[in-house]
Amino acid sequence: QVQLVESGGGLVQPGGSLRLSCAASGFTFSSYCLSWVRQAPGKGLERVSDINGGGASTYVADSVKGRFTISRDNAKNTLYLQMNSLKPEDTAVYYCAKNRYYSCSYYYREEEYDYWGQGTQVTVSS
Repeated sequence: QVQLVESGGGLVQPGGSLRLSCAASGFTFSSYCLSWVRQAPGKGLERVSDINGGGASTYVADSVKGRFTISRDNAKNTLYLQMNSLKPEDTAVYYCAKNRYYSCSYYYREEEYDYWGQGTQVTVSS
């Protein structure tokens, strides 16, 4: 059974940092692209960052570029998102999602993701 369990969210002041984790099980972790996708209040899903199966190729959305870093530890079956210089507009539920393929697609398409975690809330507020 595939499981993706996010953790690390919480309340942080603007300019602060958080590190999100996604613990995965039930599949060959290193064989799949993983993504962080967020949903802000009243908004749709936004792809924040991707990393391919081997960890060598990454994508970061323009809205978070220079502030967020995606990484993975394939030995620990864990995906990470280091979030620095947080802004109120980063407030959202953050999900980790497993892609169907080793390489992440250039365009975000929900149908290419077959499993999702339950999400972790990130709130950035002073």
